[in-house]
Amino acid sequence: MDIRQLRYFIAIVEEGKISAAADRLHISQPPLSQQLKNMEEELDSQLIIRTGKRFEVTEAGKSLYAYALQVTQLMEEAEMEVKSVGNGANGTLSLGINTLSLAELPGLLQKFHIQYPKVYIKIKQNESTYLCKLVRDRVVELAIVRLPLEIGDLSIIHLMEEPFYFITSEQCEPLQTEVSLHKIKDYPLFLPSKEGMGIHYLILEGFSRLEVKPNIIGECSDISTLLDLVSSGLGASIVPETVLKRYQGKPIRSYRLAKPNNLLAPIGLVWLKNHYLSKTAQHFVDMVRKEFC
Repeated sequence: MDIRQLRYFIAIVEEGKISAAADRLHISQPPLSQQLKNMEEELDSQLIIRTGKRFEVTEAGKSLYAYALQVTQLMEEAEMEVKSVGNGANGTLSLGINTLSLAELPGLLQKFHIQYPKVYIKIKQNESTYLCKLVRDRVVELAIVRLPLEIGDLSIIHLMEEPFYFITSEQCEPLQTEVSLHKIKDYPLFLPSKEGMGIHYLILEGFSRLEVKPNIIGECSDISTLLDLVSSGLGASIVPETVLKRYQGKPIRSYRLAKPNNLLAPIGLVWLKNHYLSKTAQHFVDMVRKEFC
C-alpha cells in the first residue's frame, strides 16, 4: 500500500460514493474501485460495506482512514520542510567569525533573521587562519576573516578595509586627530596578543616597513582587558576600528593612524570554492553582496 492509495481511500470515505471520489481525484471509477479492492485484499479486511449506491465504512476502514490522514499529513509536511530547506528558507547558517571580524555583523545577522526567521544560526568564533581550516573541513560553510591569508581554494567577497587607531588613556595629553607610526614609536605599547590574532603581526609589519622599532611593553589576548589596561595609563595600544565601535564608553582617547603609512586590515567573507553551497548560505552571501559590494 502506498501514499497514492491512502489518498484514494481518504477521498472515498469523505465523498461517500466511489463515483464522487473518482470525480474529486480526476480519475475514472473502475480503476478507483480496483484500488479499493487491492487494499482490502492486501489488508485482508473489508474496508467498506456497499449498500446500494452508497456505502458504510467498517471499523477497519475507520482505523485506516485515521492513519491515512496522519500519514498523508506527515508526507505533506515533509515535502514542505525539504523544499523549505532546499530553497534556503529553513535549515542552518553555519558561520565562522574572527574575534574582531566585523562591527556590522550583529545588524547583518538581525536583518538575515528577519528575512529568514526559520533559519538556525550557528556561529563559531576563532582566529582567521583556523576559520579557513574550518571552512575547508566543512565544519562551517562561511567565515568572515581578516586578510591577507592563503585562500587559493576559497572564494571571497572583500567587505572592507578597516583602519587602525592609536589609543591612550584619557589622562594622557591630547594629540592631533591623526598620528603617524613615527610619532607614536616611543610610547609604551600594549598590543593585542600574538596568540590567535593576526592584528599583532599586522601592526609589527607596519612599523617594520618604516624601519621603526616600537616600544612594546606587553600584549594581551583579551581586548576588553587590553582597553582597561590602556585606560588605567599602563600603556597605549593600536587597535582596529571595530574595537572602538564595540567597546564604546571606555575612558580612552583614540587617534586614527595617518596616511600614507596608516594600517588597514582587509576583511572578507570566504567559502570553499567549487563545492556545494547550501541555499541558506547562498542567501547570506547575496545579502552581504548587497550590503558591501
